Amino acid sequence: MRFRLSILAAAAVISSCGGDADLPPMVSGGGVNNTRADAMFEQAQQLEQSGKRKKAIKQYDELADDIPLAIKAPDARFRQAKLLEEEGETIKAFDAYQDLITRYQGSGYYQEALDSQSRMAFAAADGDIKNSFLGLKSKLSPDKIAGMLKKVADNAPRSSLGARAEFKMGDIYAERKDVSKAVLAYRGVVEDYPDSPLAPEAQFRIGEILMKQAQEGNQDQANLSRAREAFEDHLSQFPGHKRNAEARGLIKSLGNRDIANTYEIAQFYERKGNTASATFYYQEVVRESKSGEYHDKAQARLSALGAN
Repeated sequence: MRFRLSILAAAAVISSCGGDADLPPMVSGGGVNNTRADAMFEQAQQLEQSGKRKKAIKQYDELADDIPLAIKAPDARFRQAKLLEEEGETIKAFDAYQDLITRYQGSGYYQEALDSQSRMAFAAADGDIKNSFLGLKSKLSPDKIAGMLKKVADNAPRSSLGARAEFKMGDIYAERKDVSKAVLAYRGVVEDYPDSPLAPEAQFRIGEILMKQAQEGNQDQANLSRAREAFEDHLSQFPGHKRNAEARGLIKSLGNRDIANTYEIAQFYERKGNTASATFYYQEVVRESKSGEYHDKAQARLSALGAN
């Protein structure tokens, strides 16, 4: 009686879920025998073998959705995903593999599903794969590709594959000049995979992106400081890396740019007749530069303003 009540309680919990997406994942390869599921799987196989692939996909999907605890459910989801991938239905195939990975971690399909996911995600990021929609091939959006890569990284935590996926996310966002998301993705590589060969390059690219942002007109002091700090972190965290020398050169360049910007601010206040502010910024140039073109020019303006 107690065993029967336990079964009824479990059935009540399952039936209370909104749909199969709400069901808890199965972490073992176990399942229950179900004659309806067996019959549906056999029918789907016959449809597949006779070339009726779309009907087979639908049948496999219905089996996995309607009878998710059946022994044949992970087999059905895997065949559905495989056929969708072969048909060029990239997003649907990726999502089917994701369902398999989430629900049936012990089914024996985990690694193959993850390999297929990563292959599709990286191919899409490189522009080598497009999704089929209403019979047409269309390029996947950067956000969709980044979302695929994020799931790959989440499915392979602390692995070289996870590091590659997060790094590629950074590349995707950097290409579309989404600075905040690119920096976040590259920083994820550095923080989550500090021992990865990609970590030093990711840290360098953070500085590179911020520097480019400054070059394209957003040259406030904060952006320049963040870029300099990123290169300094590269040097301190990854000494001996092949890009250390380049980082040092860029830090020096950013220092010169700071001085140039400060000099321009001083000129702005001088033109406005605000002598006190102009004097302050000219003095900053002299103090920060020690010598050189801007040092001499600022010193000359201070003399002209009677501030020496």
